[in-house]
Amino acid sequence: MFTVNVMGQIYICHPEENLLEAARKSHIPLPVGCCNGGCGMCRIKVVKGTFTLGICSKAVLSDRDREANYTLACKTYPSSNMEVTLESI
Repeated sequence: MFTVNVMGQIYICHPEENLLEAARKSHIPLPVGCCNGGCGMCRIKVVKGTFTLGICSKAVLSDRDREANYTLACKTYPSSNMEVTLESI
């Protein structure tokens, strides 16, 4: 399991669960929409750490966004401890 720091709020996330699921279990409020990688409401920016990104829409997370370390919490699975910030679209 890994720790995730969201702007000073720290919670535990297992590699098989996405950041959004783990945040909800820990009562950490993150913006949420479709929970399926299609709306972009849970967009975050990774400051530190590594992860695997599940399938999501390129309309809400372009290749350029991905290169700039933006991701969607509902489709992000940690492979290390992480630090993320909430980012508006």
